[in-house]
Formats: sequence, structure tokens, C-alpha cells
Amino acid sequence: MGLLKNIEWTDDSKNTIVYKFDMKNDYVSKGSVLTVRDSQVAIFAHKGKMADVFEPGFYKLDTDSIPILTKLMSWKYGFENPFRSDIYFVSTRQFTNCKWGTANPIILRDADYGAVRVRGYGTYAFRVKDAYVFMQELSGTGSSYHTDDITGYIKSIVIGAISDAIGESGIPVLDMAGNLLELGAAVRKAMQPTFEKMGLELTNFVFENFSLPKGLEEALDKNTTLGMMRENMDVYTRMAQADALKEAAKNPGMAGATMGAGLGFGMGNMFGSMMRDQQTAAPQEGSAVCPKCGARVNASAKFCPECGQPMGAVCPKCGKPVKAGAKFCPECGQKLETVCPKCGKPVKAGARFCPDCGQKL
Repeated sequence: MGLLKNIEWTDDSKNTIVYKFDMKNDYVSKGSVLTVRDSQVAIFAHKGKMADVFEPGFYKLDTDSIPILTKLMSWKYGFENPFRSDIYFVSTRQFTNCKWGTANPIILRDADYGAVRVRGYGTYAFRVKDAYVFMQELSGTGSSYHTDDITGYIKSIVIGAISDAIGESGIPVLDMAGNLLELGAAVRKAMQPTFEKMGLELTNFVFENFSLPKGLEEALDKNTTLGMMRENMDVYTRMAQADALKEAAKNPGMAGATMGAGLGFGMGNMFGSMMRDQQTAAPQEGSAVCPKCGARVNASAKFCPECGQPMGAVCPKCGKPVKAGAKFCPECGQKLETVCPKCGKPVKAGARFCPDCGQKL
């Protein structure tokens, strides 16, 4: 029979949550010591029942340090003889970078697009908060318990928590990418009560990405493209015409000639329209502009044919208004006769009134 002197667990693994101390043929004797390192908790058990819990520290085992075990073993006179007991070490450090993902899409109700199926993935971190509760609820009396034994269960409760958190947040699906931190905090808050019932604490929950259905993504991309084209339709049309002309010029066949002719006709119409606009906008020789309605009027006309406005003296070459008595046009230098500013008829130099309409000069 071997007598244990120092009971401890040197944790050199990264995913072990619970380690059962290997007693072999050893016994715990009075005077044995227990060493519990930081981020560990030690639990003594008798016949599957959790007994004394030891936080990080150094303990000398006697009747006072293991009162629950003493009661369970019915020691009348206390801890006197060597005994055998199940001893578990529980790691309380954080287990980080645990992956989660939606195996099946989550159906969400969106205000803009109705029922939408979304997928997501990310990471989370947790730790054992209450070792006693954790051993009772999940670990049991196995020889060891690893993160792989619990991550599958955690993933199953993640989906429900995500659906509830997103539904309560009211964030549209198109804005989820910009609110991943807020969503992670909401999911972590929603899942915390479930974790506490297992003696755990969810220390972090991260959304790395959200993805929409392929059909919705394609529709959104198409809508964005159409929006850009609507704003720049004239530019796209001209670019398409220019590209088509280049392709038609490369094709010497009848189809290319026909295309070139059709596009050439269209381009001719376009340029013809531009020339007409320019001609309409440019002043014509021998015409004037009505000062009231802006219509083109013959330089010799007394009244505007559009609105009836009396026409004053204008240059017979460029149609620009000129002052009464001016000898030359200030715009084009055309030599002028003295004309009536009202009816435009020639008058003699020095005349005070127009002989045709009586206009005071």
C-alpha cells in the first residue's frame, strides 16, 4: 500500500477541463498535502457524490480540511486511517478560439426582404465558473473531460440564442455586417443564463461574418449596378456606341457593314441634333432678338411676330440692338443709318421725331 504525500496536477494540456487523479494502489493518509495551482479547483468525491471543494492553495489534509468527506465516510473519530477517494482537478482558465458555425441557415424576418435565410460563423471563449455545479451537471465521474466533449452541446444552443438576439435587435440584414460587435454582445447576454446553469461562463462571443443567400446577393448586386447606370445612362450609352463602332469597323462582313451603317445613322442623327442645337443657339446675320420673348425677328421688322412687341433699332448685320443716332454697330462694326428706335425706319440727322411713327428721338 502506497501513501500519498503530495497530491497535485501539472496541467500541460490545452483542452482538458477535468482531470481525475490516478490513485492506482495509493491511499490518502493523514498528513498528506494537496496543492491546487492557479486556474484550478480540486474536488474530493465519495461513491460518485461531490464532497469537499478546494480553491487554489496549499492544504494539509485532516479532519478539519475535509469535513464533508469525513461525514460521508462516517468516521466516528475523524480522519485517522488511510483511505481512497476520487479526486478531480477542474481547470478554470479560459478556453479560447472555440469555433462555431451555422450548419443550416437561420430564418430571420426582415422588414425589407421578408423571411431571409442567413448563415454565420465565428469564435467564442468560456471557462468553468462553478466547478461543483459543472461536475454535477456535465462532467460526471469520468476519468477526464475535454473541450471537445462540450463544444458540440454549446453549438446546439448557439443557434437558438442567435435567432432570439437578432430578432430582438431589429437590425436589418443589410446592416448586420456593420453591427457584428453589437450582435456578439447581444448573443453573449442571451446565452449567459444557460451557461450559468452548467457552472460555466461565456467570456466572449464573436461574429466573424454573416452571409446572405446567393440569390439575394445577386439581386442586390444587380440593383446596385442598375442604380449606377440610371445615374450615368447618357455616359454608358455613348460608351456603348463607341465600343460598337470599333467592333463593327473590325468586321469587314455584311453584318459588320450593316451594324456600322445603323450605328453610323444613329451617330449622324446625334451629331445632327447637336448641330441644330448649336445653330438654333447661334445668332443669324440680318436677324434680331425680341427683347420680350427672345424669338428671332427679321432685322427690318417693326414688331415681333411671336408676341407683338415693337422692335427698336438693331444692326442689320448681327441683329444686336444699337442706340439711336449711332453710326456704327458696337458689336460687329457695321455702318449704320440713323433709324427710329421704335419702328426702325431711317430718319434724317437732327430730326427730333420719326416721320413714320412719331417716336421722339
